[in-house]
Amino acid sequence: MKIRYIYLTFAMLVFLSACEKKLDLLPQQDLTEELVFSSPETTLSALRGVYSTTQTLEFYGSMPQVIADYMADNVDFIGTFPTLQQLNDFASVSTNSSVYDVWEIHYQVITRANKVIANVPNVEGLSDELKAQYIAEAKFLRALAYFQLVNFFAQPFQVSNGNNLGVPLVLEDFTGEVTYPSRSSLNEVHAQILKDLEEAVPALPSSYESASDTRGRATKGAAYALLSRLYLYREEWAQVVEAANNTLEQGIYDLAADFSFYNGNTSEDVFTIQNSATDNGRTGAGGWASYYMPASAGGRGDAPFSQSLIQAFEAEPGDKRFNLKIEGQTAGIDYFFNNKFPDAVNNSDNSPVIRTTEVYLNLAEALAHLSTTPDVQAIDILNNRIRRRAGLGPKSVLTQNELINALLLERRKELAFEGHRRMDMLRNRQNLRGGQASAAFGAPKTILPIPQREIDNNPSLQGQQNEGY
Repeated sequence: MKIRYIYLTFAMLVFLSACEKKLDLLPQQDLTEELVFSSPETTLSALRGVYSTTQTLEFYGSMPQVIADYMADNVDFIGTFPTLQQLNDFASVSTNSSVYDVWEIHYQVITRANKVIANVPNVEGLSDELKAQYIAEAKFLRALAYFQLVNFFAQPFQVSNGNNLGVPLVLEDFTGEVTYPSRSSLNEVHAQILKDLEEAVPALPSSYESASDTRGRATKGAAYALLSRLYLYREEWAQVVEAANNTLEQGIYDLAADFSFYNGNTSEDVFTIQNSATDNGRTGAGGWASYYMPASAGGRGDAPFSQSLIQAFEAEPGDKRFNLKIEGQTAGIDYFFNNKFPDAVNNSDNSPVIRTTEVYLNLAEALAHLSTTPDVQAIDILNNRIRRRAGLGPKSVLTQNELINALLLERRKELAFEGHRRMDMLRNRQNLRGGQASAAFGAPKTILPIPQREIDNNPSLQGQQNEGY
């Protein structure tokens, strides 16, 4: 990682509050860690500053999700950005600026979380309970950042049982001597994510006073849900079941009655990045909706439905999820565009990270793998929760494989445009783009390159570039 990460000052933290309260900061050069962590109030603002960083374009503001979609089969690339064209074509290079920006902002989240973890224990006037909670929230956000990083920059667990290279682990606050971390293995990064989440759970609340905090800050349920996704990606099925059940047992999560829940902070939302028209971490046309909405609705119209996704929906007429679309044109050609996040002008839509539906799908898939015959509970989730809400009748499944495939199809349609499809295909050893050789499971450019700037500035990364770059 670049040396400049080592010299990050707290002037960089730009502590924005998720509740739109700004800390009245001194000029940047006057900011010190002692000042930032001088009171319970400023400490909470510091923590909220970490959350604020997750709103940015390159974290959960759209870019990772757009990149993931361009590298899978739910959307077509009809945009003009060369860096995204490279990724869509599995022809990226190590100097790709979009890739670098994703890498950089994730390590900013990690660095800021590390600051909170290191400094909170010494804050005077802050109760031990809140100290533990704030540290737990920072560990949750650090775990989320590392999870996203390895999903993009490392081959999935299924390629070599996690023994392949992951990303550099940086777990301490930078306070002095320059260090040059090398890449840890995927298993080591996963182990750290597991450790952070398990340590976070006891100190996290199940809910907060406000709905926006309950759905937008780390909770026990959010930590358990992220664990269920981690275990799913590692095919540790029994642990998926336990983590998913722990999430649902919090008692505040359920499927919404219909698909009007987006942006509403409902029981459907386990963890959602909170945005508004005035606080969204982005400027101009560049938010989540921008790429997926047509120009007539204020977007760029760069990522319409692929024909493959349209066919998946049209195979069963009446699927209510197919109504979450808008028709529009790009370059005079008609397309279907995603309408889950319609505000392409002000970027006010919340960014869903974990939904209750995903937790149920994780649970059902794990149960299906644990049984040699179709699991009754998994079938119930498939038919009476997922398909019924979508307006579809029950699906008959006769074998374990039929059940798993049915669940994966529902997962594709349910979570479309939310950043899941690429990893769902890779962990199931599927080709990302039909029969395209460069998109095959385990192919070099199905993952992103370590940015060349990082390699140039960190001698420990020499010789650790991903294959093919």
